[in-house]
Amino acid sequence: MPKIKMPRKSTHIDMTAMCDVAFLLLSFFMLATKFKPDEPVVVVTPSSISQVILPDVNIMMITVDEKGRVFFSIDNKNKRKGLIEDMNTYKDLGLTEAEMNNFALGGSIGIPFNQMKSYLAADGNTRQEYDKTTTGVPTDASVSNPNNELAMWIRSARNNNPKLRICIKADGKAAYPEVHKIIATLAGWKIFKFNLITNLKAIPPGTFAAEPEKTTAAK
Repeated sequence: MPKIKMPRKSTHIDMTAMCDVAFLLLSFFMLATKFKPDEPVVVVTPSSISQVILPDVNIMMITVDEKGRVFFSIDNKNKRKGLIEDMNTYKDLGLTEAEMNNFALGGSIGIPFNQMKSYLAADGNTRQEYDKTTTGVPTDASVSNPNNELAMWIRSARNNNPKLRICIKADGKAAYPEVHKIIATLAGWKIFKFNLITNLKAIPPGTFAAEPEKTTAAK
């Protein structure tokens, strides 16, 4: 008995539904995404040949501008909320819930504690103007100095998130004593491992750093 052969037909997949879903997802992310807030200062870091990649998450950023002003931030907004709640209790800042939310959603902070409430109570444009004239977070080489407010930020931030990795981003024109105060503060808390952010430049030929490249090329 002969077998019945089914006629062959080309496979056709209707992609209309998939295109609709893709555009819906794209629209959702465009409308729901919150961009990272602008940093209060622009820093031009010095150049180096280091190729160490910085971490993407759990970052504590300590920024020093060319005037020596210090700004402090951590990257996780949920951890930022916990940080400011602890600091509000510890320093009796008298912050409201809305003011603490402004801190959690903001960028780097560069003001002393006695100006924190008025700063966070202001609108975004006012805070941006204030960042231009602020003196920065008070620092000192000793963690026991009550005026070393950076030491308090570092201790509280690490208590909230022990996984924080510390990065120092200093302007190339910043005076060394200002950067030294930060390093001395970290040492005061027994922190000896941190990252210095620099711009990558080419390895100068003929230097020791270029020797491994020569060896590889010779092989």
